[in-house]
Amino acid sequence: MITDIDAKLLEKIADLTGKPVGAFNIRKDSGCEARQSTEHIQITNKEDKPGIVIRIADGTKGEVCHIPVIISKTGVTEMVYNDFYVGDDCDVEIVAGCGIHNSGCNESRHDGVHTFYVGKNSHVKYAEKHYGENDGGQTGKNVMNPQTVVYLGENSTMQMDTVQIRGIDSTRRSTKVVCEAGSEVVITERLLTHGAQQAESDMEIVLNGPDAKGRVISRSVAQDESSQLFYPRMVGNAACFGHVQCDSIIMGQAQIRSIPEIAANHPDAQLIHEAAIGKIAGDQLLKLETLGLTPEEAEETILKGFLA
Repeated sequence: MITDIDAKLLEKIADLTGKPVGAFNIRKDSGCEARQSTEHIQITNKEDKPGIVIRIADGTKGEVCHIPVIISKTGVTEMVYNDFYVGDDCDVEIVAGCGIHNSGCNESRHDGVHTFYVGKNSHVKYAEKHYGENDGGQTGKNVMNPQTVVYLGENSTMQMDTVQIRGIDSTRRSTKVVCEAGSEVVITERLLTHGAQQAESDMEIVLNGPDAKGRVISRSVAQDESSQLFYPRMVGNAACFGHVQCDSIIMGQAQIRSIPEIAANHPDAQLIHEAAIGKIAGDQLLKLETLGLTPEEAEETILKGFLA
């Protein structure tokens, strides 16, 4: 049953995406708040573990599935397992993410494992956004540890967009994608940490089949005394192409480590990696300040553009 609050949330989702809400599952404080399946997208509970199973029928096109997680209490700790079975010849969008509002002094934590099994000739757009906040003066930590595992069938593609901007005190993200012949994955990761926050991102893209392609684009900003660690790995096991690009802006007393790795196990594997860490250029700030922006406004404008 959908409550008035749920209805307002779904209306907002529709406004933000510009698309009607189809299948959805809203998880709140370790329970199912609301759920809706459609003719082509079925959502059911997992039988052996906490979590859900999403089955998308062959040939499904133009549909969107929303699976938000909300934690509104302090001290909530949960681990969920969500499995996605995407049929052949599909073109669908999946919107996930977690929001934590910690109003107390205890740690609130959401850990989740998303496993995708994508059929042949399908296209999946997957967006995952994380956000956390505390009431003024509260000391409870917000923690998220997402894991994503993707098995891409022949000639399928996945566009993965992950965002975490402020509010999460500690996160460890693990991502693994296995690409078969002719398949392609593009992962765009955007991250901003501040205060004493810590963030780790561990990625492995395995290009198993001929003409498989993988691309990782990571952009991050570390402020204050926060720390970040990136470890993306591209493995070529066939005649394939892979590119890893990590760009970071460091500010204050922050620390960033970026360790891109490429491994070729086939003579026709083409793999490239790039990594850059630096501060905001002074001439960029000066140019914006001459246009009337304050130093703080100029800095914020540059960061927004970098993480866009």
